Amino acid sequence: MQSAILSGLFAVALLASLGVRLWLSGRQIRHVAAHQDQVPVDFVGTVTPEAHRRAAHYTIAKTRFGMLTAAVGAAVVLGWTLLGGLDALNVAVRDAVQPRLGDMVYQLALLTAFAFIGALLDLPFEAWSTFRIEQRFGFNRMTWRMFFADLLKAALVGLVLGLPLAALMLWLMGSAGPSWWVWAWAVWVGFNLLVLVLYPTVIAPLFNKFEPLQDEALRSRVEALMARCGFSAKGLFVMDGSRRSAHANAYFTGLGAAKRVVFFDTLLAKLSPGEVEAVLAHELGHFRHRHVLKRMVGIFAFSLAGFALLGWLGGQTWFYTGLGVEPNLAAPNHAVALLLFMLAGPVFMFFVTPWMAALSRRHEYQADAYACEQASGRDLAAALLKLYEDNASTLTPDPVYVRFYYSHPPAAERLAAMRLHTG
Repeated sequence: MQSAILSGLFAVALLASLGVRLWLSGRQIRHVAAHQDQVPVDFVGTVTPEAHRRAAHYTIAKTRFGMLTAAVGAAVVLGWTLLGGLDALNVAVRDAVQPRLGDMVYQLALLTAFAFIGALLDLPFEAWSTFRIEQRFGFNRMTWRMFFADLLKAALVGLVLGLPLAALMLWLMGSAGPSWWVWAWAVWVGFNLLVLVLYPTVIAPLFNKFEPLQDEALRSRVEALMARCGFSAKGLFVMDGSRRSAHANAYFTGLGAAKRVVFFDTLLAKLSPGEVEAVLAHELGHFRHRHVLKRMVGIFAFSLAGFALLGWLGGQTWFYTGLGVEPNLAAPNHAVALLLFMLAGPVFMFFVTPWMAALSRRHEYQADAYACEQASGRDLAAALLKLYEDNASTLTPDPVYVRFYYSHPPAAERLAAMRLHTG
């Protein structure tokens, strides 16, 4: 009975989430298309009609592609679960590996096989996005050789970091008793903090080159800003983002004393020194308001609840059978439980997306206000306009789509809020 209830709830949630995704995407496409020939009043004279139409076409292309990937993704999840894909993979791997190499190797092999199949299923969509959509609108600068080299590097990093973590998790699930999830959560938190420390100096350089910021005038300006804001960083670096994409960005990375400020070379090529300072001031605003810390604490707290739920569900037979897997009492089911939780969790969590997006937009408004206090609000507005135009971000998104998905306020609302701070 419980198994049938779970199957029904999961099927309803999967179809409902897909239906909402497609409905929202349809609204976005229709709204953007309806406004593509008229630049909004607030942007007349600063955004050309050609740039506005290009942004509309790019948004529509990406949204349509997103509808396809959402539909295929839902079908894949259904195939893994209720249609028996994970059960078949589990039986095949277990029968081939477990008698010869033992329980731990069997479970790690199952996780690896699942990840490998998932990567193969994602590959055509990643390639199409990069070499069709991004290339069509002039953003892609990757070659096929670089594309596959990145995939290989990512896979190796995943194996080097992921397999030991998975082995430790599986060992805790089998050896630490009913409260294994507390210890597993602590390990997961520690792993994430370790990655934050290692990412700037070990992982990121595998994919991009990072050079110290050479522009002395800009360096002095940025260091003065950070001093005013009481912020310290281990270094200011320029990343060769232009090797892969024409999109521009800047970000902080690292943890504690290992924090770094990273500018895409495309950003420095497009913005004036004052505009770069304003963009950095916005990022510093997130730190001043402790947004990064709050998000991290929130994620860790939420993950603790998730581990607790998994700790309970992993001991319920109906959890497996309700999601299309027949547990085997002759072998551990910990890897299966992890995979089922990873497949089912996002389906139900989709419906909290609007709340998380609203919280993120609130943080962006606060960071903008801080940037207007510490740097020039006009420079920040000018920088954002350039980035909106260069990244082909639509100025006329559908309001409902915005409220559900957007982590940043739409351009018109964001710039209107800035004007309140700049006068």
